[in-house]
Amino acid sequence: MKWFKRIVLLLVALAVLAGLVLAFQPHPVGVDTALVTKGRYQQSIEEDGKTRVKERYTVSSPLSGTLERIALHAGDAIDDGTLLATIQPVEPPLLDARSRRELSARLAAAQASRLRADTNVDAARVAADYAKRELSRTRALAKSDAIPESELDRAELEQRAREKELEAARFGARVARHEVEMARAALVQASGTRPGHHASGEKWQIRSPVRGVVLRVLQQSAGVVNAGTPLLELADPAALEVVVDVLSTDAVTIPPGAPVRIERWGGTRPLVGRVRLIEPSATTKLSALGVEEQRVNTIIDLLSPHDQWKALGDGFRVEVQITTFEKDGVVKLPVSALFRDGSDWAAYVVDGEHARRKKIRVSRRSGTEAMVSSGVKPGDRVIVYPGDAVTDGTRISLR
Repeated sequence: MKWFKRIVLLLVALAVLAGLVLAFQPHPVGVDTALVTKGRYQQSIEEDGKTRVKERYTVSSPLSGTLERIALHAGDAIDDGTLLATIQPVEPPLLDARSRRELSARLAAAQASRLRADTNVDAARVAADYAKRELSRTRALAKSDAIPESELDRAELEQRAREKELEAARFGARVARHEVEMARAALVQASGTRPGHHASGEKWQIRSPVRGVVLRVLQQSAGVVNAGTPLLELADPAALEVVVDVLSTDAVTIPPGAPVRIERWGGTRPLVGRVRLIEPSATTKLSALGVEEQRVNTIIDLLSPHDQWKALGDGFRVEVQITTFEKDGVVKLPVSALFRDGSDWAAYVVDGEHARRKKIRVSRRSGTEAMVSSGVKPGDRVIVYPGDAVTDGTRISLR
């Protein structure tokens, strides 16, 4: 009986001792974790942008006179040769030598612009033909599995971009020819002579040089107008581009022809684009916090078929994601797992029930992921958003 009581007392003492030990032991810290993976890493710049027509043409009055009321309205479709406005010219004044030279110089400048536009069309046609041949060769290589599918996609996007550049060049050539006609009309009318059927006092009809839509009517009502008065704005709605102003520090990281993903534009799926140009001059703008920033306009071509984005118009808001770097087969982890350890980067790796601090060599960082070259391996589990309670060797529990 005495031995039994002693055993019971001993067990009670051991239980009390064990309870005290557990009570004074540090509790494990609850942490969130993520896996280190191996795969495709992509670094990008995300900004807001807006659409704009590539070629905006302002129709101006070629001569002074009385304008009849313009029947067209914004959004009306027009074709090449559509009647835009009618002007009753005033009697031509006597031209002095200076005025004649000015009108002659205007005509010469318009003719030079037409020659330059024709040259641009030839250059764009050569580039489009070359891109078409490259696409045929790339397709043949892709069928034999000699090149990856990404090369074929790149060639298709290049061919589509060159076709759009050719369309824009043709638009510019038609506008340039119309400018020559208007400059010649102004010179002839001011000189008091009109070719052919344009007799003195006859109304002058202004017709559209391009096919597209009316963006704005700048002079709707009838009235007296002077030569050079803007009347309408015309554009081709199928020739849109996207303008995004990015920080100058980000602009230098954007490679020529960088792929672009356009989202939240109103459609059901993202659009595909490509960076065509980064303007060489930056402007100073104030951020939402009142901080001065140097920003650069980045021009993006839309490469998705027009049927997918035909509802877009001039000046519409979009969100773009410009890819500045991408690579396959790299080790990556969430940026939220990294923290500074002196001048190096470090992360806490889960080792059983404990956290182990490891130095990480980071090659690149984006907003969500970091590409690493050493310190961790695929399959390791790292602690994300480690707090002050987590140190090297801390007992942890996974949430």
